[in-house]
Amino acid sequence: MTQYIYLTVLLPLLGFIVNGIFGKKYFSEKISGIIGSGTIGASFLVALLSFIQVLGLPSEQRSIEVSLFNWFNIGNLNINVAYQVDQLSLIMALIVTGVGFIIHVYSIGYMHNDKGFARFFAYLNLFIFAMMNLILGSNFLILFLGWEGVGLCSYLLIGFWYDRKFEKSTTSDAAKKAFIVNRIGDFGFLIGLFLIYLTFGSLNFKEVFPAVNAMSNTTIFNLIALFLFIGATGKSAQIPLFVWLPDAMAGPTPVSALIHAATMVTAGVYMVARCSVIFASAPAIMTLVAVIGAVTAIFAATIGLVQTDIKKILAYSTISQLGYMFLAMGVGAFSAGIFHVMTHAFFKALLFLGAGSIIHAMHDKQDITNYGGLKKYMPATYKTFLIAALAISGIPPLSGFFSKDEILWNAFANGGVVLWLVGVVTSLMTAFYMFRLYYLTFEGKERFGHDAHPHESPKIMTIPLIILAVLSVIGGFVGIPAVFGGENSNLFEKWLEPVFADANRKLSFYNSYGHTTEILLMLVTVTGAVCSILLARFIYLKRISIADNLSRTFPKVYKILLNKYYVDEIYNTAVVNPIVKISDRFLWKITDNKLIDGLVNGTADVILLISGYIRKIQTGVTQIYALVMVLGIGLAIFWLILSIK
Repeated sequence: MTQYIYLTVLLPLLGFIVNGIFGKKYFSEKISGIIGSGTIGASFLVALLSFIQVLGLPSEQRSIEVSLFNWFNIGNLNINVAYQVDQLSLIMALIVTGVGFIIHVYSIGYMHNDKGFARFFAYLNLFIFAMMNLILGSNFLILFLGWEGVGLCSYLLIGFWYDRKFEKSTTSDAAKKAFIVNRIGDFGFLIGLFLIYLTFGSLNFKEVFPAVNAMSNTTIFNLIALFLFIGATGKSAQIPLFVWLPDAMAGPTPVSALIHAATMVTAGVYMVARCSVIFASAPAIMTLVAVIGAVTAIFAATIGLVQTDIKKILAYSTISQLGYMFLAMGVGAFSAGIFHVMTHAFFKALLFLGAGSIIHAMHDKQDITNYGGLKKYMPATYKTFLIAALAISGIPPLSGFFSKDEILWNAFANGGVVLWLVGVVTSLMTAFYMFRLYYLTFEGKERFGHDAHPHESPKIMTIPLIILAVLSVIGGFVGIPAVFGGENSNLFEKWLEPVFADANRKLSFYNSYGHTTEILLMLVTVTGAVCSILLARFIYLKRISIADNLSRTFPKVYKILLNKYYVDEIYNTAVVNPIVKISDRFLWKITDNKLIDGLVNGTADVILLISGYIRKIQTGVTQIYALVMVLGIGLAIFWLILSIK
């Protein structure tokens, strides 16, 4: 089946073409939904069969390149349209197509009666097509095309309801913001690709990565890794390019689930993991990755503490969890980072789809202070959402516990106490704000009007929630740490070990801590998470006045967190407005209007002036025309006579 891995790319493209061209005019909602979801389901089946086949191969034979055709040869640059089938790409393919399929099915119910139903599924399919190119491409150029493709699709999906208002602007403004901020990161990524080609003379993984092992030029590796990481901060919403992701909530909720859980935001993490040997050769940038990840994690968590929009809380939660993933990458725990990508895909997709079910039941209201007591109206959504909240809080034995603990343990063992402490504090905040969200939504007294009539979502929406809840419960057991099950218990790490072997050899961390230390640290984080949950329960179910008093006691802190540290305002003042003013006053009014238009219009004015004098020759008097003709003939005869020798 590995030879047919290209079908996981082509099938979503086929769905995009069919629904995009024929969907609105010729297909019913049911047919468009079946085509859109069916192509992703078929892609998942191909990826699953390929995974099973590769699983049966010896470890040294598990990396297979499937080349379709030669794209171009320019000098030494030889690029094939080819896909890399190995342990890392297969895991990512299963996540993207599996969770993507569940989101597609859910969308059939969520987008029911929407006038752009077929267009929505066409865009979703195009998104999966781009993402599959990104994770399966066997060279940096195919990866980059997928990288740009998901950026385009995010613009189309975030601005899908282009005629709706979003906060103080419109959904179109949110889409443009996502597109532009990502282009800034992509510029850095592109420079990184140029440096790779200049250094190694190739963009193919099988030629670049072995060459990295043969070189020891730390300076060039630091530069390459730095520019690649700039691209990752854009796609994966890390400081300083995280500002687009909260505004991505302007799109339909399934889009939020797809972008935040399984696809676009994990692209940066995947790219760093794929280039692990480059980053391992750049120790300074590895430290930078870890620090940026840790700071982003705690920064976003503090903002999530006070937000009231259900999707905004989950958005900042995503930024925080992505910070965890980069913390893992920065301390050399590449397998742990990808493990958290997988578990996060399960519980974060569940949280967003659960939020969509709530918003659907509450007639598009998203303020959690207007919810309360919904569990008796929405039993399936309530139970599955609770499981997801427990998973993201790191409560054992759910999936989030295993992946989070693995990251925190590696942060302590390889990164130091400070990075570990930041991770732990972030974990405690996560548990608190997630259960703040849970209690204000499902528990306590009802705070909505009698005209709300909340109700459970249809089965087409609740069954995907149940599937994701099961995965959130059992998904972590493929990564049981050695402290619980022995050296071979972490099947996930063992599966990915060959992909990161070269990077691990370069890093060669020496862990001098024993299992006792690991268990103690684990107890600290789990106990802290449980205490955070109980604290949230006490405040938001029994003493809500505590929260009100805190906001009044520390009004400046509360206002700063509520306004997201005024980062958008700072960017607008320091970057956006100056660029707009320069564009308006200099580029438009001077450069465009006066210089460029002046040159073009000035040329026309000169010709008009000259033609004005020439036009006077045309008097309309026949005698003058006859005189001119005679004079002309005379001059011609005179010239001929002078020419005779």
